Amino acid sequence: MLNKIVSQDEWLAARKALLVKEKQATHLRDEINAERLALPWVKVDKDYIFDTPTGKKRLADLFDGRSQLIIYHFMLGPGWAAGCPGCSFVADHFDGALPHLEHHDVTLTAVSRAPLNEITAYKKRMGWRFPWVSSSESDFNYDFHVSFDKEEIAKGEATYNFAKLESSDASEEQPGLSAFCKDEAGTVYHTYSSYTRGLEELIGTLMILDRAPKGRNEKSTMNFVRRHDEYETPSRVSSAA
Repeated sequence: MLNKIVSQDEWLAARKALLVKEKQATHLRDEINAERLALPWVKVDKDYIFDTPTGKKRLADLFDGRSQLIIYHFMLGPGWAAGCPGCSFVADHFDGALPHLEHHDVTLTAVSRAPLNEITAYKKRMGWRFPWVSSSESDFNYDFHVSFDKEEIAKGEATYNFAKLESSDASEEQPGLSAFCKDEAGTVYHTYSSYTRGLEELIGTLMILDRAPKGRNEKSTMNFVRRHDEYETPSRVSSAA
């Protein structure tokens, strides 16, 4: 169904009215970003070990020579046939950002609880290049509240997005993002974490859809999303490749 059809002058008046609110939202985003940067930090004392393609590494090693580290908590549990479609949608946006982040003193890596061989296989299937390591031998995912035991969920004791998980049948793996900083002495600090819809701004596709005539056109949050090799009709870009 079409929206109301109006003259150019009427459209311009409506557009300018919306622009006022868009500018307010931009200024509010700037304020939120400033408050995010001002958050206090927490020293990371626990010694987390990760499996990587080049061997075992500690959290401090994942910075790869930079002072800032962004970890995307990717939903891929041990034995899963494939990664979460939503996380895969997010991850489709990582590779293009890597050179810009790395030249701005930021390392981006994904972390999952699946063993490294399962991560590597799925990463190859998807054609991704970004770093992705396994936390299967540490409590990292549990300590950062993106992995849970079934019993913990059933008892209503699992905490996700800074609150108790409401659903007793929730997944044992959840998505999230955590940020860390390392000082010159090598001390690592946890500076920020975000979950659920707090991750939406990572997804450039959604930002484009928000400006399309029909918006996200979804029945529930991201119900239209598939892994990029599972759409019924290949994209023209995929076909050309």
